[in-house]
Amino acid sequence: MIANTVAGIHDAPLPALAINFLVVAGGGGASQQANGGSWGGGGAGGVRCTFDNTGGGGSLESVLTLAKGTNYTVTIGAGGSGGNSTPTAGANSVFSTITSTGGGQGQYSTAGGTGGSGGGGGGVGSSAGGTRTASPVQGNNGGAGSTDGLTYAHGGGGGGGSVSPSAATSAGGGNGGDGTTTTITGSSVVYGGGGGGGGQQSIGKTAGTGGTGGGGAGGIDVPSTAGVSGTANTGGGGGGGAAGSGSPAGGGAGGSGIVILRYPTAAGTITIGAGLTGSTATVGSNKVTTITAGTGNVSWS
Repeated sequence: MIANTVAGIHDAPLPALAINFLVVAGGGGASQQANGGSWGGGGAGGVRCTFDNTGGGGSLESVLTLAKGTNYTVTIGAGGSGGNSTPTAGANSVFSTITSTGGGQGQYSTAGGTGGSGGGGGGVGSSAGGTRTASPVQGNNGGAGSTDGLTYAHGGGGGGGSVSPSAATSAGGGNGGDGTTTTITGSSVVYGGGGGGGGQQSIGKTAGTGGTGGGGAGGIDVPSTAGVSGTANTGGGGGGGAAGSGSPAGGGAGGSGIVILRYPTAAGTITIGAGLTGSTATVGSNKVTTITAGTGNVSWS
């Protein structure tokens, strides 16, 4: 507990707050191969939650006990870059002592990137899917590239849900893994879907679908269609791109993360500090604060 000091008079310690949270990191990005070929989908951003489900089928996080009158850091992780250049992993999201890890990027000829959920592996060399963050579990591994020697089938990105993502097959890119469902806001919402792997439609290789919870679908080469970006504020992975006889259309960027806080209405009033974008709603006897962008502090009074 922290005691307030006003004009030299020490007040009694302020009561503690019991905070349920959902912290979702940015999803991983994906790209395309300029000389022909498609990419694995981006992995979903890590999902950590106290309320009903957490990422990767792991154990629920512990409720945080905080103090009034104290600043607590919040950072909303950006999605990883996509387009036609080297993709990047998603950025971490933070609330107080909780950090969710950004999703791994999709790849072309190497293993998918590591992250909260792993990125899809490349079909070139039958590359493995990226590995998930293990401690604490926040998502799932990415899907592997095709094992049949083809260079045009790439794995889907891992999702936050307990169902593993699809590996690529001779038919085309793997589907992104589905995300994690939570009712922390009072409604059922899915976060952390993996991105689908790209496909070379010119030789009959379809693209993978994006996982539920904001994952972007993979792109195809003919007609030239870009991989779809992950949905903002879901931590969804970007869809892998494809290039061939059509103009390179690029891969999808990862979706940004989100932080949601649920606490008793009687606990007091939250202040969302400068640098953060957010809002607060009342759900029964609780308040739910949703923060969608920025870096800054929150506090209660």
